[in-house]
Amino acid sequence: MIGSRLAERATPTADTAAVPRIRPATPRDLDAVVALRVALLREHPDHPIYGRLRPEINRRARELFAAQLRTRTETILLAELAGEVVGIIRCVESLGSPLLEPARYAYVSSAYVRPEARRRGVLRALLAEVERWCVARGLDQMRLHNVAGSDAAEGAWDALGFGIVEQVRLRTITPSR
Repeated sequence: MIGSRLAERATPTADTAAVPRIRPATPRDLDAVVALRVALLREHPDHPIYGRLRPEINRRARELFAAQLRTRTETILLAELAGEVVGIIRCVESLGSPLLEPARYAYVSSAYVRPEARRRGVLRALLAEVERWCVARGLDQMRLHNVAGSDAAEGAWDALGFGIVEQVRLRTITPSR
């Protein structure tokens, strides 16, 4: 099971500064949530979807993420190293199709670790806490989207046990003149 392996790797050692501390974000963390989630979007300036940021992104992000921090059907988790917030992940309890099982699943999004904190177990520790959150709600499936063509993202999610089951495609519509 992924959670068992993840929890083992996130177990504190003698060097506790190197061990990510995972905690739920609160409304007091709104500035950090906005900064991390906007940084994630800014990592993909050439992406056909995520590269099209609105000029007023920070104002819109504050409103959206403040509302998400208040809902009971999702969690936003923060990762800290040596007391500094270096990572984030969001997980939403989602309804499945009425024609398919499961009826509910976890949708993971907005996973981001600051570049200087990568390859230190931060994403793995965040995902371990997401899995505990899912188990507590009786959810037995996690789904996510990641940027196509990113070797780092694809490698990370593969290593964390996620397999590709579908693709999202985009077609731009040009209005006729």
